[in-house]
Amino acid sequence: MSAVKTLLKGDTLQLRSITDHDIPELYQLIYGKADPEWKKWDAPYYPLEPHTLETYRSHEHARIERLRNGEPDSRLIIEVNSSLIGTVSYYWEHKPSLWLEVGIGIYSPAYWSGGYGTEALRLWIEHMFASFPIARVGLTTWSKNQRMMRVGEKLGMKLEGRLRKCRIYEGKYYDSIRMGILREEWEQLKSRERLFK
Repeated sequence: MSAVKTLLKGDTLQLRSITDHDIPELYQLIYGKADPEWKKWDAPYYPLEPHTLETYRSHEHARIERLRNGEPDSRLIIEVNSSLIGTVSYYWEHKPSLWLEVGIGIYSPAYWSGGYGTEALRLWIEHMFASFPIARVGLTTWSKNQRMMRVGEKLGMKLEGRLRKCRIYEGKYYDSIRMGILREEWEQLKSRERLFK
């Protein structure tokens, strides 16, 4: 895998580029269980793409190849004390208008509700604003994932849209939630030292 390597260090974790060495462990975290707990919270209304280790490796290589020269890596590992716990990512909802969305997955429940998601997304959002001439960073989740909504709120994101009863999971309707933060709002939070020490 050839791309510019990224390393972003926080207080309790770091975000770094995925290497070939990481792929078996990452594959095991994502696909190792038939019905993983993390998937029940991360858009469970979409099935998990089936992969073998080799097709997953090819998928990761293709992702790196799609990045244009100099474009930041679109997916990084979240690492705590040398343990791989999840990933952060970004994608273009509409690149011509610079509409960028971020995502996060922490695959081991042992690391949930410990502040790791908030810290990882704080680093990632800062990296997005530093890397692209964007006016806004967005985050999409669903109304059952209250933890993700709280993380967005902690980071200063505003509820920008609620599409009511458009997701069905286990026979119940849930809302699609759109959150976002503008560059000037992010800069205000930084200047008040609410997010950064």
